[in-house]
Amino acid sequence: MKNALIICAAGMSSSLVAKKASEYFEKNDEEIHVDATTISKAPDIIDEDKYDLYLVSPQAKMTFDNMKKRADALNKPITNIPPQAYVPIPMGIEKLAKLVKENL
Repeated sequence: MKNALIICAAGMSSSLVAKKASEYFEKNDEEIHVDATTISKAPDIIDEDKYDLYLVSPQAKMTFDNMKKRADALNKPITNIPPQAYVPIPMGIEKLAKLVKENL
């Protein structure tokens, strides 16, 4: 099982997107799980090295460089989520799923 983490400003929208993405992967028999966290918790979570991929939400993109330094230190991929892949509707979740698979 691969694990991805969405880093979001407050964690509310990312929790919904993460849940929908995990459901999408499960429905398509792909062993990928997506979680979400806030900007304030992300540095400690990244340092724990429990995730295979880090995704920075559109509203948290200003923290990307800081999060990238941490992810790079663990040799883990990190990418920004484009706004069109950050909507909890089928089209957005499909785009997010594609982004996840391309970066894992």
